Amino acid sequence: MPPWIDRVRAVPPYVWALAALLVAGYGLTLLVFYPGVMTYDAKFVYEDIAKGTLGDWQSPVMTVLWGLIDPVARGPGSMFLLIATSYWLGFGLLAFTVARVSVPLAVLLPVLALLPPAFVFVGVIWRDVLFAVVWLLAAALAFAAADRGLKLRIPLQALALGLCAFGVLLRPNALIAAPILAAFIVWPLRFSWKRTALLFIPAAAALFGLVQVVYYGALGATRQHPLHSIMVFDLGGISHFTKQNQFPVTFSEPETKLLLNGCYKPTMWDLYWRLEPCEFVMNKVEKQEKLFGTPALTNAWVRAVTRHPIAYLQHRSAFMANFLFGSNLTMWTADIEDPAKPLFPGRASFAALMSVQDALNPTPLFRMGAWLAVCLAGCAFGWRKRDTPAGAFAIGVCGSAAVYVLTFYAVGVASDFRYGYWAVLAGIAGAVVAGLGPRPRPA
Repeated sequence: MPPWIDRVRAVPPYVWALAALLVAGYGLTLLVFYPGVMTYDAKFVYEDIAKGTLGDWQSPVMTVLWGLIDPVARGPGSMFLLIATSYWLGFGLLAFTVARVSVPLAVLLPVLALLPPAFVFVGVIWRDVLFAVVWLLAAALAFAAADRGLKLRIPLQALALGLCAFGVLLRPNALIAAPILAAFIVWPLRFSWKRTALLFIPAAAALFGLVQVVYYGALGATRQHPLHSIMVFDLGGISHFTKQNQFPVTFSEPETKLLLNGCYKPTMWDLYWRLEPCEFVMNKVEKQEKLFGTPALTNAWVRAVTRHPIAYLQHRSAFMANFLFGSNLTMWTADIEDPAKPLFPGRASFAALMSVQDALNPTPLFRMGAWLAVCLAGCAFGWRKRDTPAGAFAIGVCGSAAVYVLTFYAVGVASDFRYGYWAVLAGIAGAVVAGLGPRPRPA
């Protein structure tokens, strides 16, 4: 009898069960979503590949990456396969690591990976989804390598740190949350708040520098001033709450009345950019006065915030309340080439998933505030086990996710559920791992 047969027979049954669950989950993902759901944001990125242009409104790193892998499956297919594979690889690696301590918890992971708030986004091409699955994989690599020998642990930690940095290049506003995840990757055996505090500022500064070097040095991306979208949104909000125009331009009397009383909603800055009847704001600021991306808009923002801090906080609090507790956009279901046409017509699996999502949409499962609470609870439970890899993992992923969601208080310009998707994955993974007992030493 060949030796490999004995080795196969020696494999514990739970390994085959886990492998079967993961393969089934990956297969279901392909069945439901392939070749992936293209969104408008994804279309803009993909069009930049053909044009050979790079801008910083979307991540230029995502544009370059997509261009490299595009031959695998033209259009959304290659990016979808990357996202789906990273998603199941992250959960799979985590499940096999958890199985060393608890088989039931290990089996629970791929089951929870099918939970609608997580699963419905796996097939949608958004950089927020790619960012979240990349960080999940980074955390899983560090957790798997936590108590391994240096020859294995150091390369895996290096790869995990690279993925953590890559996540920031996808979503630069993650640089405040990244040091918490990075601290876990560097010290995966136990969490120390002192070491994390010492690492925080140098790591954030290094990641900020990395974005500048990669975006504008190595890739030569065009500056499209995405930060000014925040300023436009804030100026609109402060104008609404003070009942005074805070923009460095003069509007007509009817436009001013509309700006102060009819335009503002704490949902998205697009109201001032491209949506009627308030697109006159950006038409005036950008096209007529050409102030978008100039110091004049920055100075107006600084002046408005410093003179009217209460109005600024009212606006930002209203936005955050909507982001955390409002009924916001979740799964993308429109065909961007023909919005009147349903996505994947005749595909029963996709239609069934849409029905499940529609039924659950009004529930806390699709409220970002609920997932922020899960992540905070994960940190609390992890703190009790902070001297173990399980506790360090829970604090690393849940802590970074909580901080990431909270950063939207200052920088959010839209309240789609997808912006906090990392909190969903971190909440699921952190909650399961936080329930682990001590890990046995590797043989």
